[in-house]
Amino acid sequence: MKSLLRYILALSLIVASATPALAENKGEKEIRALLNDALSAFKAKDLDKMMSFYDHSASLVAYDVIPPVQYTGWDSYKKDFGDFFALFDGPISDEASDMAIVAEGNLGYSRMIEHVTGKQKNGQPMDMLVRVTDVYRKNKGKWLIIHEHVSVPVDLDSGKAVMQAGK
Repeated sequence: MKSLLRYILALSLIVASATPALAENKGEKEIRALLNDALSAFKAKDLDKMMSFYDHSASLVAYDVIPPVQYTGWDSYKKDFGDFFALFDGPISDEASDMAIVAEGNLGYSRMIEHVTGKQKNGQPMDMLVRVTDVYRKNKGKWLIIHEHVSVPVDLDSGKAVMQAGK
């Protein structure tokens, strides 16, 4: 019985000492806050607020689910977001899941699955799952997205996007 108690105590101490390592570091917490604010701005279709989370330079690169192959520069990506928001009649719903964040020094990344729904101005509903990976750089105390990759899986037999994969 004493051996079992020693084992449980030792295991408890190991778990307790490992717990701080599992906690988010300061950068990860700051990026999580940025993502929560960005999701709120996205749902509100607040273009200026949305774009405040991106590197305001020509070096920003984004891969979106719609052509062109890549958007280069803040102005280009802002236009893409504006065009996307303009598709909707009313609010956009955006629920994030499977989120992971890593930050080391002045660089970080996040990945998540987003479920985007809403009614388009043409009367058609939009209901899609997208995979989003962001790369961040911290400059002058502020994290900004310097690269974004938004994608959907493709059915290789048909060559068509799979907008509801995994549902």
